[in-house]
Amino acid sequence: MKFVPLPLAGAWLVEPEPVEDERGSYARSWCREEFSRHGLNTGLEQCGVSWNRGRGTLRGMHYQAMPHEEAKLVRCTRGALYDVIVDLREGSPTRRRWYGVELAAGRPPMLYVPEGFAHGFLTLADDTEVTYQISTAYRTELQRGFRWDDPTVAIAWPQPPAIVSARDRALPLLTA
Repeated sequence: MKFVPLPLAGAWLVEPEPVEDERGSYARSWCREEFSRHGLNTGLEQCGVSWNRGRGTLRGMHYQAMPHEEAKLVRCTRGALYDVIVDLREGSPTRRRWYGVELAAGRPPMLYVPEGFAHGFLTLADDTEVTYQISTAYRTELQRGFRWDDPTVAIAWPQPPAIVSARDRALPLLTA
């Protein structure tokens, strides 16, 4: 596996390195030892799948509050999406900065999202599926988020969203 550091402290692109033969290929998508060697959270409490019917579906920007902040490994298993993370950590040199990357089925990379980051995405294709490996169990009472179009963060989405849930439309702006 190849680990590529991102401009937001603690965030990484993780690229499986496939071994190919006449059958196709095989690549590891998770290795506790390699994640640990890079100082990443190796806890794995749950896995999830998000299926998105239409192109232009926006999900985000979501995170879980302390003391159950989540680290996530995000991978597109069908379709394509523009994946965005925002550093919300107090005292971080990259606080309130965002990073976006296109993830698509059948090719690397995966996105490692550290604890203390918000996460969201916009689908770029119909029938997009996203898988998550998550470091801690989901706690409804600790779910948080802010608006995807918050002007203080100013995420440059590749296109306007076509579908935004009532929950995501009702999220507050990020406060100081």
